[in-house]
Amino acid sequence: MVKETNLKEKKLFVLDMDGTFYLGDKLIDGSLDFVKKVEATGKKYLFFTNNSSKTSDFYIKKLASMGLNIRKDQIITSGDVTINYLKKYYSGKKIYLMATDIVEEHFYKSGINLCEEDADAVVVAFDTSLTYEKLSLACTLIRNGSDFIATHPDFNCPTEDGFIPDCGAMCALITASTGKKPKYLGKPYKETVDCILDHTRLTLDDIVFIGDRLYTDIATAYNHGATGLLVLSGETKLEDLEKSDVKPDFVFESLKEVAKVL
Repeated sequence: MVKETNLKEKKLFVLDMDGTFYLGDKLIDGSLDFVKKVEATGKKYLFFTNNSSKTSDFYIKKLASMGLNIRKDQIITSGDVTINYLKKYYSGKKIYLMATDIVEEHFYKSGINLCEEDADAVVVAFDTSLTYEKLSLACTLIRNGSDFIATHPDFNCPTEDGFIPDCGAMCALITASTGKKPKYLGKPYKETVDCILDHTRLTLDDIVFIGDRLYTDIATAYNHGATGLLVLSGETKLEDLEKSDVKPDFVFESLKEVAKVL
């Protein structure tokens, strides 16, 4: 375990959203107090969500409706990481995107060459508008040789009414049908860490990743040398932590408790 005083020395808190800052449309108690404490102590925060069913503009509006106004440079989604990845490695290539309409529009406006035939790659996001037709087309393209890419590996998305299937669960179905596994982006993969470091110009020693999932939020810190702080307000419970090889540096009930030690 890292000494508690080290937490006070960090410069940036990378905050997960679903299960960490809010659940569905309900703000988790103490979340706003945490942000105020971060600002009062001269530190910075950045929201990073693996949830690729919406765009950063949507989340900015959602946070504003909950009483927190942030700038566009204070939030990154796994969809943004994926767009950057596609521009770097699939420039001009044809992409079949399995995503919601709002995310599809964001990819298109960002210059991604979207198609439904002869795709060089299939990209699967957290598609809450998923249909059998979309699923079947994705599987057919992958069987025919298209690369298989996914925005993030989360199996479940927490809501105030319980969990709903997320991108990782959709990809597991595609893998079961095609025998092929995707290249995952988002947390906990290096592409996300590189994106955050480029975005902030900080080092890993400066950063604390805060979230409710061991295999994404905490694994991002654990695998790449940053500090990981687990909150028990979302998916992970204490019994899950005991069985996990991925360990956080800190464990708190919620952001409300973290604010007390800053």
